[in-house]
Amino acid sequence: MRAVGVHEDVVVVTSRVWQTTCTLVRSGEEAFAIDSPVYPDELELLPAVAEQARFAVKGRLATHADWDHLLGGYAFPNASLGCAETTAARLTAEPGAAQRELREFDQRHYVERLRPLSISAAQALPVPGYCSVGERELELHSAEGHTADGMAVWVPWAEVLVCGDYLSPVEIPTISSGGSLDGYAATLERLGPLVERAQAVVPGHGAALSREEALDVLAQDRDYLEALRGDGPAAPLPEGRSGTAQRAIHAANAAVVGGAG
Repeated sequence: MRAVGVHEDVVVVTSRVWQTTCTLVRSGEEAFAIDSPVYPDELELLPAVAEQARFAVKGRLATHADWDHLLGGYAFPNASLGCAETTAARLTAEPGAAQRELREFDQRHYVERLRPLSISAAQALPVPGYCSVGERELELHSAEGHTADGMAVWVPWAEVLVCGDYLSPVEIPTISSGGSLDGYAATLERLGPLVERAQAVVPGHGAALSREEALDVLAQDRDYLEALRGDGPAAPLPEGRSGTAQRAIHAANAAVVGGAG
């Protein structure tokens, strides 16, 4: 796990697995943790990282309901969880799904945890909308398409965009069974103006990006989605994201898009 400050009020923690990110955002005496690292030792260290940086974590946000973004309760059990209304609805509609998927991951990789995952009742936040942290407000923007739910978080005073599973430098656009190509493309269009204003962009997987780097990933992802729409399995993958794991994601994307057609 590594921690990098991208602003005096924003620290990005990156997990050893899938480069999953957790973003700590501070305003005055209060801080939020957005998403989570994955491994137990990382979650155990996270409060110490926050304390050392003087981030008093009082709340948690999840960009969407995929299990690897919902583990913050291990680190901050007393911090309430907030998420988009679409994510709260998905958690209600899929009771126990995150816990089952986490158990499957742990069994596959021989990971031991001290206790099962507990997801307390999440506060459903209107998106688009705002969420107060300290004396400031985070902007919440719809981010659906990767899954059927989701939100991106804009930190206006830091000019940082936390965008969940979009704009990843290490992972191609991933359209899950609950997502859609049209929804994903619409989210990229929605994120574009925020990226153009950003000093840093934090994807759900991969290192934080500069504005220029994020705009390049955005252009590549738009091109990939258009090629996927037209060419299906024959669509070329973005440069630098064409390894074995990404080819498997691409095959799944093609199956989802083909099935939708």
